[in-house]
Amino acid sequence: MTVLLGDKNRFAAEVGEREHSLRRVDLWAAGQWLTCDDNMAFVRQLRSDVVDTVAWLRSGGGSPMPFDDLSPKATHRRLMHRAGADDETEEEYGLRSQFQTLSWGPTTDNVTTHLFRVADRLVLTLQFWREEHLVRHPDHVGRVFVAEVPTEEFVGILEGLAAALDDSQDPGRP
Repeated sequence: MTVLLGDKNRFAAEVGEREHSLRRVDLWAAGQWLTCDDNMAFVRQLRSDVVDTVAWLRSGGGSPMPFDDLSPKATHRRLMHRAGADDETEEEYGLRSQFQTLSWGPTTDNVTTHLFRVADRLVLTLQFWREEHLVRHPDHVGRVFVAEVPTEEFVGILEGLAAALDDSQDPGRP
């Protein structure tokens, strides 16, 4: 049975068929399919990561955008300007890391995502980076996508995703 949670134009998760310890999980933000490179997730690992993200958000995690004068897209680009470069400072790395989100293993490691808290909303910025993806989708080269989602809606989607991935709720599982 497939379960769709949320709105693909803001943020959505779809949980599909199981294959041993893997399960199909498709994620979307800003109308973009995030798990296009690998949508077969290790259930225990992904569920644990999602539950941790929910706890972090429920405890007030997520900071406002660090640069008042920049848009979300420009903020994402500034945070990524020297990412991974030899001359990236520890301070730059720390600042960038503070906002990175959806770092949930192989199913989401093809996209760099930042999260900013703006009042009762979350702003997600995302950018695909894998060369193979950019060759298949040349319109994504250098493009930053932005999604705004009410915090409670985002948290509710993640809670629904965690519940859908909960093996203990599946009577057919040992």
